[in-house]
Amino acid sequence: MDPSRLQVSLEEGERWRRTLSITIPADLVKAERAAAVRKLSSRVRLPGFRSGKVPASVIEKRFGPALDQELLDRVIGEAYRGVLEEQELRPISEGEVSEVDYKRDADLSFQISFDVAPTFELANTAGFQVERKRMKVGEEEVEKVLTRLREQQGTWVPVETGTPQEGDQVSVRIQRLEVEGDEPRAYEFVLGKSEAIPDVEEAIRTLAPGEEGEFTVTFPEDFPTEERRGETDRLRIFLDTRKEMELPELDDAFASQVGDFETLEALRERVRNDLEEEADEEAEGSLRGRLLEELLGANPFEVPVSMIDQYIQSILGEEQKLNPEQMTEARAQLGAQAEVAVKRFLVIEELSRSRDLRATPEEVDARVEEIAERSKTPPGEVYARLQRSGRLERLEQELTEEKVFEFLKSESTIVDAT
Repeated sequence: MDPSRLQVSLEEGERWRRTLSITIPADLVKAERAAAVRKLSSRVRLPGFRSGKVPASVIEKRFGPALDQELLDRVIGEAYRGVLEEQELRPISEGEVSEVDYKRDADLSFQISFDVAPTFELANTAGFQVERKRMKVGEEEVEKVLTRLREQQGTWVPVETGTPQEGDQVSVRIQRLEVEGDEPRAYEFVLGKSEAIPDVEEAIRTLAPGEEGEFTVTFPEDFPTEERRGETDRLRIFLDTRKEMELPELDDAFASQVGDFETLEALRERVRNDLEEEADEEAEGSLRGRLLEELLGANPFEVPVSMIDQYIQSILGEEQKLNPEQMTEARAQLGAQAEVAVKRFLVIEELSRSRDLRATPEEVDARVEEIAERSKTPPGEVYARLQRSGRLERLEQELTEEKVFEFLKSESTIVDAT
């Protein structure tokens, strides 16, 4: 279909929404419909008529409505694609057809709306002052990690007397007294880990092994089952066993048990180094976030709703396809977060393009060799594995982001928090 024969107007809406109003002259519509009738007549078989010789009037009588629908689908699609190409429009969402006006032997008019990719200029990319906050790693942080390691290697030892304390493992049976015929149900958990509601844990703390008691408990407002929030229940609780954690000694033997460490000091040093690396990574991630906030604040722009919806769908997973009502609800809950994420992606892409910061093939190869050296694997094998898993493109994107943030840092003032 020749786009020059069509009447076309383009309306620019909010958030990169575009609406095409298209009118197809009656003679073009009539010719397309006549062609459709001839095509159907040539292949349809009807009693009393020779193959390919069914009169157009019979075709119209038998298949008129279906022909109309097929005509609309085809000519609207052809006209839309032709106008997009002529006007060099690149939709990023499916076209939504509306206001269709079709009558036999008359012009056909319709509207079709879609989103286009946002275009914007990053005019302000320098002069930002951003604070870099880094968690301090001291002996207290090291000791916390060592304590967790000891707990992982610890053993539960039964205690026959005394009431349970926080950190003890308890085995209990709980019976609902307000439910007739309810049988006691067995549970085992650690006090203080939020594995039971607070009132149940508090009741257990009053019992010694072998004891039981009756208690009224109230379900908290954050209880997972919404209809039970704020409800009270009468329970009988039996405390069968109480166990305390017995921790191994913090010495060289423990260090060798945890990993390939000859001394406790070697283990401490590894823990300290790992915490330092984590602190550096967290500080860098936070700094990057603040730089992007400054960049977005200095260069405001809007993004299409369809891009926000696509991001929300990616968060929830393609297998959980949302219908329009569900998407509206998800947009209300996640829309603001999704919009920021989309904007961050777009400004990184625009900076890498406009400042020529895309990762080069040589830089990708160098990173692959680093990975190969660390894993003691041939570079070709690493490259092939990354390519097969689809992670090679992600590696290129990571390198590009590193270059973008190095550029932003070089153009900004970074102040280390004391």
